[in-house]
Amino acid sequence: MLKILFSPAEGKKSGGDESSKELLGSNSARENILNEYNTILQNSSEDEIKELFGFKKFSDCEPYINNIFNSPLMCAAERYQGVAYEYLEFDSLHVDAKEYIKSNTIIFSNLYGPILGGDTIANYKVKQGNDIGEFIPDKFYKDRFSYQLDLYLGNSDVLDLRAGYYDKFYKVTKPYTTLKFLKDGKTVSHWAKAYRGLVLKAVAQHNINSIEEFMTLEIDNLSVQEIKVIKNKTEIIYNIL
Repeated sequence: MLKILFSPAEGKKSGGDESSKELLGSNSARENILNEYNTILQNSSEDEIKELFGFKKFSDCEPYINNIFNSPLMCAAERYQGVAYEYLEFDSLHVDAKEYIKSNTIIFSNLYGPILGGDTIANYKVKQGNDIGEFIPDKFYKDRFSYQLDLYLGNSDVLDLRAGYYDKFYKVTKPYTTLKFLKDGKTVSHWAKAYRGLVLKAVAQHNINSIEEFMTLEIDNLSVQEIKVIKNKTEIIYNIL
């Protein structure tokens, strides 16, 4: 099977009507950091909450000040809003493609850590790179979940579509494939998010089950320029047409 590693997004939809479930790697492994987050929301000053969320105005914080253990839940692939998710267009996908993403995509959340696209999460806010009280999210989850992820990914091919920052949460130890996007010979950054979303969409729509199958997949507006293999990483370099 193919597993896809993916980034979260700063923006999120509110609401949700999903049921609580066991998240990837167990809920108990996250209990301390989630409790710390809740404590900050309930007991900290407005300035401290603004700092955690990355907002300048406290009014922008208010939609996120909820007890995450009692909040409405939504699957992660549907919860996130951002460039990659706009191009993924999760809501418009066929039910089979949605189920593929829910089962085979691992999203690296700044609060919840590695979760499946179908794992149900509350509406939350943690600015990328911020600590949560005494917890450093990337270090916390790398220490707690790396071994579990190694086991989980053991028999699967891995397509790593994460932004570079989320390498801090988990270093892939087995052979894996990543992508790079060029426009007029230059690496793109902002638009890389869009093409990661388009790639995930195409992979789900075509029910891609291996890197071998992925290599035969034609993606609109992309052409393969070069393939580099460095140790356990295969990097496919695409030209944006």
